[in-house]
Amino acid sequence: MTKGPDVMAQPAGVLWDMDGTLLDSEKLWDIGVRELARELGREMTQEIRHALIGASGTNALRIMFTELGVDPHPEAVEAAGLFLEERVTELMTGPIPWRPGAAEALDMVREAGLPCALVTNTKRSLTELALETLGRHRFDVTVCGDEVPHGKPDPAVYLRAAHLLGLDARDCVAVEDSVTGVAAATAAGCGVLVVPCEIPVPLDPARTHRDTLIGLTRADLELCLRTRLRHAESQSC
Repeated sequence: MTKGPDVMAQPAGVLWDMDGTLLDSEKLWDIGVRELARELGREMTQEIRHALIGASGTNALRIMFTELGVDPHPEAVEAAGLFLEERVTELMTGPIPWRPGAAEALDMVREAGLPCALVTNTKRSLTELALETLGRHRFDVTVCGDEVPHGKPDPAVYLRAAHLLGLDARDCVAVEDSVTGVAAATAAGCGVLVVPCEIPVPLDPARTHRDTLIGLTRADLELCLRTRLRHAESQSC
């Protein structure tokens, strides 16, 4: 017998983005990339800054050099990456502000007995600093952008996280704040909860949108899966 959408819409796990979703750390990256732009003899525009949100380190540097009109010589890109990593490391040393409702949402999911993964484009070294604020006990696994062949918007980080949890990504809900992250989670087949931070994310009938994580419930996560399933069914008709 075929299972209906409501029967299948029980999340097997929750896959959390980090920067801009759980932590208000995009502001720290903003400081770093603007200082890097000045090191390169340029000024960061708001349009370029928005294009960097959610991108993996390599992709972000490529976008930055191109949009700033700087020659992307490999040595220059490598030096820029080191500068940015060192600066953001300094900024992330110490408590990082949470996004509204994020800590409570994480605790709600853990109390519900759902497996959790942290899924981020940020490098492992910086993620370890962020975990001092987040709490390692809140996650069963963590997957970072430098641990897969391609970062978001490629789905590899989400597929790896689901695999490490022993789950099918299609049975999981991903929580994201950026267009890049949403693209990765969608490509992995996850139900997607979008909670925008720095820039708007276009509405889509296949996704669920909230203004904040304040008051998030398990029913909200179930809605994310139902939304994806119903959209998929409507597309197949």
